[in-house]
Amino acid sequence: MTRYIQRHSRLARVTHGVAAVSCIFLALTGVAVFTPAISEALGGTFVYWMRMLHRIAAVPFILFPLIALVRSPKGAAHLFKTTFGKWDKDDWEFARKFVPYLFNPQKVHMPPQHEVKGAQRMADGGLVIMGILMALSGLVMWAEAGWIPGSTGIAMSASLIWAAHIIHIGFLVIIVFGLGHIYLGAGIFQPYKGTANLMWGGHGKVSEADAAYHWGYWLTPASAPVKA
Repeated sequence: MTRYIQRHSRLARVTHGVAAVSCIFLALTGVAVFTPAISEALGGTFVYWMRMLHRIAAVPFILFPLIALVRSPKGAAHLFKTTFGKWDKDDWEFARKFVPYLFNPQKVHMPPQHEVKGAQRMADGGLVIMGILMALSGLVMWAEAGWIPGSTGIAMSASLIWAAHIIHIGFLVIIVFGLGHIYLGAGIFQPYKGTANLMWGGHGKVSEADAAYHWGYWLTPASAPVKA
């Protein structure tokens, strides 16, 4: 009989789902707004509505993680610890072998991993940091332009607005990391087949066999080495 282990709570799955969908929508509308060639080709009216939809999508992207933080501060602290904590030798080995593993998973032996894998921690950390920067820089631009169409915005220094625009271009980093996250998380990469169910279906549970393969130290914490 297959045994299953709870890996992600309902709150984590809902927050992840809303943030992911919002992020995709923000990327699509953001490209239309921030790319001059596309803006000119699509016309002013279309770009106007893309800008409005971009602002609307930003609300759940910012709000739901904050709600999760308030509802589960311990969960947020645990997420921060697993993402930005110290690495041990197996974390470094996993990161070093990750690219060869992507091209030849049958022959590249990966070391056991903790709750979050070494390479995933780099990607997740990048997504968290860039997500915060996108939210802050977007709020600055939103306030300067006016919260409601036709309203008067808040007067801000030109240097602050310029910095917010430059930082906001960092959404390109989110697109790159996001595509990698989808490739692995959606199970397109064969060894990760079925992992999409952990966030996008079922009850956030993983079979004991899959847990042993992907997160050996998370399944049996006593076997994990001391982090240096």
